[in-house]
Amino acid sequence: MAAPSSRRRVAVVVSRFNQTVTNLLLEGARDALRRHGLPDSDVDVVWVPGAFELPVAAEAAAAGGRYDAIVALGCVIRGETPHFEYVAGEAARGLGNVALAHRIAVGFGVLTTETLEQAMARAGGKGGNKGFEAAEAALQTADVLAQLARAASRD
Repeated sequence: MAAPSSRRRVAVVVSRFNQTVTNLLLEGARDALRRHGLPDSDVDVVWVPGAFELPVAAEAAAAGGRYDAIVALGCVIRGETPHFEYVAGEAARGLGNVALAHRIAVGFGVLTTETLEQAMARAGGKGGNKGFEAAEAALQTADVLAQLARAASRD
């Protein structure tokens, strides 16, 4: 895998809820960032209580102007109430809003599964590691945004 075209700073915002899963997602994200040439010193990890809190932390990270990309990691497992839909939907909407409002790459690594077994499969099991994928997506999007900004400045 190629290194990013320029030095990047990345914030990884991680939910503590379902931490057995989110720890694995974080390991995957760190692995992807390292493989793309980012030293650990250029990656800040921020923990929040749950997936619902990911957008506000991502908003604060984006507003500070320090980061080129944000990776959001969480795990929402369906229960017996509609709580799942509210939390998952608001996390997705909020993170999308952060990306659009700040024109910053936000990698979406929030699992929404029916069971813990499904979550574990997507956090390094047979389904791969969605934390790794979210970090790669964030870096690729950051590169695209930088490319578009360069093109706009030439006009």
